[in-house]
Amino acid sequence: MFKKAHAQITIFALVLSLVAVILSGVSLSKAGEANLDDAEFMIKVEKGIEEYIKKQRVAQAGGEAANANEPVDVSLDDDAMKGDKDAPVTIVEFSDFECPFCSRFYKGALPELISKYVDTGKVKFVYRDFPLSFHANSKIASMAAECAKDQGGDKAYYLYHNKLYENQQSFGIESFKKWAGEQGLNQAKFDKCLDDEKFKDEVEKDFAEGQSYGVTGTPAFFINGRKISGAQPFSVFETIVEEELAK
Repeated sequence: MFKKAHAQITIFALVLSLVAVILSGVSLSKAGEANLDDAEFMIKVEKGIEEYIKKQRVAQAGGEAANANEPVDVSLDDDAMKGDKDAPVTIVEFSDFECPFCSRFYKGALPELISKYVDTGKVKFVYRDFPLSFHANSKIASMAAECAKDQGGDKAYYLYHNKLYENQQSFGIESFKKWAGEQGLNQAKFDKCLDDEKFKDEVEKDFAEGQSYGVTGTPAFFINGRKISGAQPFSVFETIVEEELAK
């Protein structure tokens, strides 16, 4: 029942996206006032889609929404980690390599989080996959990062993670394979891993667990189980981390 409803939501969201693009093109051509470039417009469209999906899921659950202040017991699984495994604060990110908001977090708040908290042993950071269905290359990108981890552990994973976020406009299987070679990974082993979809189940498990924790869009974070959604500024993370460190 849920899978059917989820599929209907996704299809309808894609239709909304297409309609929005068409209507925007008509509107802009008539008005002659293209105030948004293509990237900005698509970010707005994508945000609308994510908000729609979130509202529909809540409605289908009978309007039941989780208490945002209630900590969630989030599994780290065996996913890639940065920082001291014994750090007092844990941040788990559920994210999508093709999501523009996730890229915004990567370029914005994440470097400050790493320098102030991860590198100082106060926070450990765990990345889990939540590839959205309307991103064509997101799932294969997640599998590619897992293939990098398979060869070089967490260090190789995060090097590849960085490469993906810095090259979102060049996604594709050939690029994923090329970047593995540039990173010094065994090319034949990586290519086979990706072609065989070795980590498909792992990526799908992350997604399913994210849904069970109430994740509906990306990026989503759990700071010692306390959920925050979206590419929030560093100050938002800082406030919660400091509260957790003070406990």
